[in-house]
Amino acid sequence: MAGARNKGNPGVMGWIDDRFPLTAMWDDHLAKYYAPKNFNFWYFFGSLAMLVLVNQLLTGIWLTMSYNPTAEGAFASVEYIMRDIDYGWLLRYMHSTGASAFFAVVYLHMFRGVLYGSYRKPRELIWLFGMAIYLALMAEAFMGYLLPWGQMSYWGAQVIVSLFSAIPVIGPDLAEWIRGDYVISGVTLNRFFSLHVVALPIVLLALVVLHIIALHEVGSNNPDGIEIKDKKDENGIPLDGIPFHPYYSVKDIVGVVVFLFVFCLIIFFFPEMGGYFIEKPNFEPANPLKTPPHIAPVWYFTPFYAMLRAIPPILGSQFPGVVVMGGAIAILFVLPWLDRSPVKSMRYKGWISKVWLAIFAVSFVVLGYLGVVASTPERTVVAQICTGLYFAYFFLMPFYTRMESTKPVPERVTG
Repeated sequence: MAGARNKGNPGVMGWIDDRFPLTAMWDDHLAKYYAPKNFNFWYFFGSLAMLVLVNQLLTGIWLTMSYNPTAEGAFASVEYIMRDIDYGWLLRYMHSTGASAFFAVVYLHMFRGVLYGSYRKPRELIWLFGMAIYLALMAEAFMGYLLPWGQMSYWGAQVIVSLFSAIPVIGPDLAEWIRGDYVISGVTLNRFFSLHVVALPIVLLALVVLHIIALHEVGSNNPDGIEIKDKKDENGIPLDGIPFHPYYSVKDIVGVVVFLFVFCLIIFFFPEMGGYFIEKPNFEPANPLKTPPHIAPVWYFTPFYAMLRAIPPILGSQFPGVVVMGGAIAILFVLPWLDRSPVKSMRYKGWISKVWLAIFAVSFVVLGYLGVVASTPERTVVAQICTGLYFAYFFLMPFYTRMESTKPVPERVTG
């Protein structure tokens, strides 16, 4: 098939196509992959996530060349990278800022999926692969968080890993197995380093490939939630579709330029972002005998950390909080089966769905803030309310999406 496509090109490309479907892949996934012609601002974030992934892989490889994954040498090796290696500071800040940028674009990418119903049939598997990517990304970020071996890295990892000990029966043994020791130690650092630079990147890349293959199999969603494959011309080309390349590949350059402008602005002027990207205690080497006054994870974990702190322990066990924190992530996987609306896009859903989406978004942001700051009785009450609203958005979705009145969906995309 590939050779037949390239009969008119007997040169190098023809030779390659006889042995590997390069042209077929280019056509299927770019040049002849027809995407809806009404993509808007929200559709930049998928390509930006790919850009940041490449940045993390490349900078991570270069950082690994000079990093020492031992309790005695980890912190010093990071300082060596920052101070003595040519442009080492730039590589480190590109990687640390890239981690935050990765979660920022992924969160916005996920929000777009919720906004336009990109998880609905026939795209359930795309959503599940996406959530698996999110879960792998969280694991990857957590493993990498320990590697600088600073105070917040050490104590943050100590707190998070210790949460597993709250699981009944298997908890203590599970936490010890994760650490590889009775406490966070050089053994933990070494195994987290191995997972961070080898195992999890392989899993992440495999999931990204599956995500893209599944997307191109059923086609991209659009702001109207209309299936463009349903209406084609005599040549089988969707009437409301345009080739991804060159139209969207060129359009994405605009998003990339704006993103890189902001990204470079942060790297060169605000790499620590006031302690939100790199916490101040992390500029001190890990000290098991000195606990920071306030322990909190990096900002992209804080909504779930706030949920954990909002749930009071029962009989001295933090297990209920662990269940709620895990449930907040797990419930995202079943979203395609909770939405019973006859329409996909928020453009045509009723006002109840729109209000609940706004409540969900605000609750998530507020929880993110509450997870950063120190806990007080008043903040705990607010966190409990926001946690309840977060789950109510999902638990009530089968009811309000089915009962509300919706607007008629046009037959063709509206732009």
